[in-house]
Amino acid sequence: MRTQDRPIARQLMTLMMLTSAVVLAFTWAVFVSYEIYTTRLSTTAQVRTLAEVIATNSTAALAFEDTNDASEILSALRAEPTITLAGLYDRKGVLFATYPASITAADLPRSIPVDGYRFADNFLIGVEPVIQGDNARLGTLYLQADMQFLTSQLLAYSGMVVIGLGGSLLLAYLISRVLQRKISAPILALAETSRAISGRNDYSVRAPRVETAELAVLTEAFNQMLTHIQAQHLTLTRSEITLRTQLDRMDLLNKVSRAIGERQDLQSIFQVVLQTLETSAGAEAGCVLLRTENQPGWQLISVRTRRGSLTVPWPHEALLDDADLGGAVEPALKYESDIAGADGAFMQCLSRAGYRALIRAPLVAERKVLGILFSARSEPASFEEGAVDFVRQLSEHVALAAHQTGLYNDLQRAYQEVRQSQQTAMQQERLKALGQIASGVAHDINNAMSPIALYAEALLEREQNLTVQGREYLVTIQRAIEDVAETVARMREFYRRREPQLVLGRVNLNALVLQTAELTKPRWSDMPQERGFVVKLETRLAPDLPEIMGAESEIRDALTNLVFNAVDAMPDGGTLTITTRVAPAAQTLEEFAPQVCLEVTDTGIGMDEETRRRCLEPFFTTKGERGTGLGLAMVFGMIQRHSAEIQIDSVPQHGSTVRLIFAAA
Repeated sequence: MRTQDRPIARQLMTLMMLTSAVVLAFTWAVFVSYEIYTTRLSTTAQVRTLAEVIATNSTAALAFEDTNDASEILSALRAEPTITLAGLYDRKGVLFATYPASITAADLPRSIPVDGYRFADNFLIGVEPVIQGDNARLGTLYLQADMQFLTSQLLAYSGMVVIGLGGSLLLAYLISRVLQRKISAPILALAETSRAISGRNDYSVRAPRVETAELAVLTEAFNQMLTHIQAQHLTLTRSEITLRTQLDRMDLLNKVSRAIGERQDLQSIFQVVLQTLETSAGAEAGCVLLRTENQPGWQLISVRTRRGSLTVPWPHEALLDDADLGGAVEPALKYESDIAGADGAFMQCLSRAGYRALIRAPLVAERKVLGILFSARSEPASFEEGAVDFVRQLSEHVALAAHQTGLYNDLQRAYQEVRQSQQTAMQQERLKALGQIASGVAHDINNAMSPIALYAEALLEREQNLTVQGREYLVTIQRAIEDVAETVARMREFYRRREPQLVLGRVNLNALVLQTAELTKPRWSDMPQERGFVVKLETRLAPDLPEIMGAESEIRDALTNLVFNAVDAMPDGGTLTITTRVAPAAQTLEEFAPQVCLEVTDTGIGMDEETRRRCLEPFFTTKGERGTGLGLAMVFGMIQRHSAEIQIDSVPQHGSTVRLIFAAA
């Protein structure tokens, strides 16, 4: 924690203790420095005196080269325990004698140091010359004194200083603890007052009076400042609350307007508004009444009550008149502080439900009252002025949104009506054109097919030498002529709006598939081979397939169109598969009836989503001039007349599947 963050009492205590510690540490440093200095001086003087005596006594031994005498003189160093080793050198620098006698030349310096005394590595090194009376130098005396005693002495002094420092700091702490209260107590009181004000935002707190003159003036000035701040704070708080409330409500109105603008459903708009009344205006219940269009009156559209509160027991389907609302609805907001005993069935219903305070805000758009927005509370006179004003502003936004939603819905209905009329007119025109085409085509086809039908029938009846295969070919031709005749008949009725009357019979789809395969063989076999590619036809017929009720010629004609479309979708050849199977049972009103499924699958170019969606429309084709756009349309007409179902699955470049689903007979 930083120093400025600590309490003032602790700061004063720290200041006093730090001052005492610094003073004592400085005193100890001076004392130790002086002790080291004096000890070194005395030790140097003592060693110097001893060295001079030894050097003087060693002149004779060096002069006469008497090593025994020299060793005996050096042995006098035993009287000084600090001397750890010594060496006597002759004038040539050769080691002459040592102390103690056990040391060797390796323990002494290789070369004689410079004369003098100096400290190195906790040792005192002394080099004293041996001089004869006529100043002739006979040799050199080398001494080494151990200064470890000085370190031990300093450690002892340090221990004494630490003990003294601790005792001094303790004494300083006890004294400062008593003295600092006279200064820190008033300052701490001001600090506690400031902390209380900043922590609770309570400007009524005042600092206690003190006796010290300077601190008394400071405390009085501080209390006066708090008085002025308290007055200004109250004023600013009231202004801030008012401004914040207004800003919050403006922001809320903006959000509500945005939420309303994103919706076109009146029910969802009113739910957003009622939820806003609950959360922002404190409404315990809210409801919206709208004026009905076809008959005079009001209808309850939306209701919302706070969870756990009372309800509004009024049926939505019941209409209210002005009398039920306690009088004619005025285009101005009305606030009733207590509706107990109010007139009108709806008002009495709210009163019986336990509501007392009520705000009734009309929804006015273009000077016309479209509806009423109610907001209620259970306590009388519980809506404050700000809440009433908020409901008034909210009702204006709701009225505008309701009016715009009504216009939007009217526009949507008009657009749908126009679109439906356009589609009906276009369909009528298409059917009319198809009818005109069909009339001419039917006449020409009948003229062209009549000789074929006549001669085919004559050959079957009169020609006795026909082969079995030739007779089968003539039967196939006659069946195809009959299908063409049925198709021509349907073309004549195509543009009429009535459903053709079908004569239904039992139809075996497996047999019908084989007949269609034989009828369309030139289209899927011979013609592709002439162009150099192969279309392979596969039939997958389910055994024991149930029969269906239908018109055999229509179903065969529809299957023929599907085969032709599949072959056209495979310009480079491929596989055409016709499948029959029993589909899962479909639930009807009476029972579960099995279904029979007929599928035509090709491996051709497929259809995109837009083509698949429009492929059943009359005259819609992707074949250009080669197509008429009536094949799948006629298949769809057959499906409708048989109350069946058609499903189309297709993926571009992966082929298509057309699935016809019939109810089993």
